[in-house]
Parts: sequence; C-alpha cells; structure tokens
Amino acid sequence: MTTPITADGVEGVKSLVGQEVGPTDWVEVTQEMVNLFADATGDHQWIHVDVERAKKESPFGGPIAHGFLTLSLIPRFLPQLYSFTGFTMGVNYGLEKVRFPSPVPVGAKLRAKAVIDEVTDIKGGIQVLTTVTFEVEGSPKPACVAASVVRQLV
Repeated sequence: MTTPITADGVEGVKSLVGQEVGPTDWVEVTQEMVNLFADATGDHQWIHVDVERAKKESPFGGPIAHGFLTLSLIPRFLPQLYSFTGFTMGVNYGLEKVRFPSPVPVGAKLRAKAVIDEVTDIKGGIQVLTTVTFEVEGSPKPACVAASVVRQLV
C-alpha cells in the first residue's frame, strides 16, 4: 500500500503546492465494477456492459469503463496520496476541468498521481485545487485528468 504524505494544518497543506505525489497502488477495473456502476447510474450503454457486442463492434476490442467510473475513484485514490491533519473535516466542493484522453478497457489496471495546484484561504479553512491524473498500465496516455476542489475546514 502506498504511504500518503501527511500535511498538518493550513501551512502544512500550503507547503505541498506544486509537489507531485504518488503514484497510488494499481486497481484492476473489473466487469463487475463496471456493471455495478451502470446499475447505480442507469448508464447501461452496450460499450460498457455488453461484453460480446463490445468485443465484436467496439473500436476498443471489448468493453470499457465509464469515464465517470474512473472519475469516481478520486475518493479511493486521494487518501493513498496525502493525508491532512488539523482539520475538522474535508468536503468535496466539486471539479474544475475534467478530460478523458483514453479509454479504460475492462481488466486494465489504473493508478493515480496528483499535484496540489493551489491552496486558497476561505472562511473557516482552505480550498485545495488538486490535479489528479489517472494512468492505465501500459498506456502512453492518461485515462482521466481532473482538477478536484476540496475544502478543508478547521
């Protein structure tokens, strides 16, 4: 398991700006994960859930994960990258730019790395803008690049 970098309090988090952390451990994207995500979201497009059709008709040679499934792994991966202490809670505030440059084939392994781009003082804490890059094992292009916004409250 990857050991996260720990930052204490506002100044500790600010000291991480510009530093790349990671990568995380690899996680295999299984067909079961894709099917469960399809059930949770109602997105049952054949390119994700119809294995036989995807093998025959898709340009990827088989089913691929939903882009939003990949994106939804941010809460799984970020705690492997860093840990913030000295705050009462962290709140997911949203996302800035999100892109999906390459597909994630079912059976592929994903991992993430991150760069804290900006820490802004807000009432009651700080806002942290982090660029998270998802890598697919063996692929030259990332599967997803997303700017995550989290508020850490004191």
